[in-house]
Amino acid sequence: MKKVVLIIALLAACSCSDFLEKTPANKFAADTFFKSETDLRLYANGLIDAALPGATDMALGEDRYTDLCMTKASKEFYWGSYSASKADNWTTSTWSFPRRVAYMLENMPRCKEDVPEEIYNHYEGVARFWRAWITVKRIKVFGDCYYIDKVIQPGDSVLLYSPRQDREYMFHRITEDLIFACENCLNDGFGINSDGRVYVNRYVALAYASRFFLYEGTYRKYHKTNPSTGKPWTGEYESSQELLLLAEKYAKELVDMGVFSLAPDYRSLFVQDKLKVSDAKLTCEVIWGRKYSEELSDKHGVTYKYCSTTSSLLYSPTKDYVRMFLKTDGTPAEEAVSVTKEFDGRDKRLSDSVLSPGRTMKKSDGSQPEMLPNWTWTCGGYEWIKWVQLEDVPMSGDNKSYNSVPIIRYAEVLLNYAEAAEELGHMDQALWDKTIGALRRRAGVKSIYPGEAGYVADKWLRNYYTKDVKHPVSLSDNMLEIRRERVTELMLEGQSRYDDLMRWCMGDLIERRYEHKGWRGIYITQEEATQGFVWGGTTYTVSKTKKSSETNYKITGYADGAWSLSEGNYGYLIYNYALVWDDTMYTHPIPQSALNVNPALGQNEGWQWY
Repeated sequence: MKKVVLIIALLAACSCSDFLEKTPANKFAADTFFKSETDLRLYANGLIDAALPGATDMALGEDRYTDLCMTKASKEFYWGSYSASKADNWTTSTWSFPRRVAYMLENMPRCKEDVPEEIYNHYEGVARFWRAWITVKRIKVFGDCYYIDKVIQPGDSVLLYSPRQDREYMFHRITEDLIFACENCLNDGFGINSDGRVYVNRYVALAYASRFFLYEGTYRKYHKTNPSTGKPWTGEYESSQELLLLAEKYAKELVDMGVFSLAPDYRSLFVQDKLKVSDAKLTCEVIWGRKYSEELSDKHGVTYKYCSTTSSLLYSPTKDYVRMFLKTDGTPAEEAVSVTKEFDGRDKRLSDSVLSPGRTMKKSDGSQPEMLPNWTWTCGGYEWIKWVQLEDVPMSGDNKSYNSVPIIRYAEVLLNYAEAAEELGHMDQALWDKTIGALRRRAGVKSIYPGEAGYVADKWLRNYYTKDVKHPVSLSDNMLEIRRERVTELMLEGQSRYDDLMRWCMGDLIERRYEHKGWRGIYITQEEATQGFVWGGTTYTVSKTKKSSETNYKITGYADGAWSLSEGNYGYLIYNYALVWDDTMYTHPIPQSALNVNPALGQNEGWQWY
C-alpha cells in the first residue's frame, strides 16, 4: 500500500504552527484523556457538535443553484469569470475537522484494554465514519486532495509540502473506513429511538455507505477521466462495478433489517419539530437528523429565506421540476398547463413541495386563510414550501423557524438501492415494488413497472436527459424513472440534485436550461396573458407596462434578470439568466493562496488557464 502522506500546507494567511495550535482537539491532553468509554463518548459527541449538518446546510444547500431551482442571481462560479485567485475554500477550517478525527484515532488505543471490545470497535467505527464523511466532502470539491490519517505535528515539514493524493487511492481508504464502520458500529443504545437522532450508529453508516459508494461508482462510470488530471482512471483500486456492488449490498442490508419505514405523510418530514412519530420499533424514516425546538428557542431562518423579498435570492421551482411529477395514474403530466390546474391529479409530493391552490396557512389569531402567491418572493411564479412552516410567525423574520431537519432518510436508501441495482442489471419487478413502488404508493401514485401493461414512456423526460447533452448516454426506461424519483423525493435536501448532476456527468444541464435562455416558470395561457388568472380571489398578471409586484411580472425582454414569455405574448414565463458550464467545473480550483504556500499541490486540470 502506498505510504499515506499528510498535508495541510495551507494558506498564506495561516502558518503551520497556527493551524496546529488552533484545532480544538488540543483541548484534550491525550496522556490524561482517552482512558475510558466515557472519554470516547465525550470526544465522539464533540465531533457531532463540530460537524453535524444543520438547517442551512440541508434546506439552503447547493440544490438552489441547479437546473431545477431559479435564483435571482446565481453563484459567481457559474458566471464564467471564476478563477483560482478568487477561490478561498482551502483554509484552516477546511482541514481542522479531519485533524480532530485523526487525533481520536491516533490516541484512543490508550483505553483499548479498559473498554469492552465491541464498544471500542464501535467508537473506532464512528471516527472512521467521520473520516470517510469529511474526505468524500472534500473529494466532491477538489477531486484529488488528501486522506488524513495522522495528526500533523510542527516538525512534519516534509509532509506539509507534499503533492495531493490520487482520488482513486483516497476512495480506496474511504472504502476501508466505511466497511469497518458498517461492520462495527452498534445498532442499539446509540440514538435510534432518541428524538434528537444525532448519534452515528450502524444505521447511519449503512445509509451513507449506500450513498457514497453509489456516488463514486456512478462517477467513475459516467466520467471517462479523473477531472483533477484529465487522465483516464487507473483502475488500481476498486472499480466502478465493485463500488456499485457495495452500494447495493449496504442499501439492501439496511432495508432487510426492517427497522425503518416510510413516514405516512411526506410533508410532515420537513415542517414539524419531531424527527420520529412514536417510540415503537418502527421509527419511520429519519435515520440521521437534527432537532430544533420552539420550546427551547433553538431556531433557524429557513422559512424566512424562502418567504422574503429582500433576504434571499428569490428561490423558486422551475417548470422542469414541476414537470417531473407524474399524474396519480402513473402516467406523465402534460406540458402547457395553467398553474391553476396543473396540481390537479398529481403526485402528492408536488403540492407538498410547491405552493398550490387551496393550501392554507396558520395565522397567530387562529385563522387559516388560503396562502396566496407572492411574486416578489419568486422568479418564476412557483413558490417552494417544502421546508416552509406555513405560519405567519416563522415567515415574519429570520431565526423564527423551529422545524427539525432530516439529514439522511430511509427514502434515499431505497433510491440508492434501486439505482445501484439498475446499474448492475439486477433490477426486477419485485425490487422495483419494494423501492420505487413504495415511494410512489406513499405519494398516491400508481406504480407501473416500465414495460408492464399501462406504462407510458415519457418522451419529455428522455429528451431532458439525453437530447443535446454534452456527454450523450443511453438510459433505460427504468433508469429514467429512477432519476425522476430522485428529483421528486430528494430535491432541495442538501445537495442531492447537485451531486446527481456531478456524478452523472450532466453539469451542462445547469447551463442549457430552456434553450440556454434561463429558467422557465409557470405557463401563461393566451387568455391569462391578456386578462390574468385568479388564485384565491386575487388576480395575477403579466404586463409590459406595469411594474413587477406581488401579483405582476413585468415582461421586458431577454436581458439577464429580465422576464419574457416563450411565445412572445404568452407561454412559459422565462427568467432570462445566462450561465456558463465547462467540464473544468467538475472540480473547483485549488486556491492560488494555497499554491503560493505549496506549489506541489498542483492545479486541477483546466483551471490553469483561468
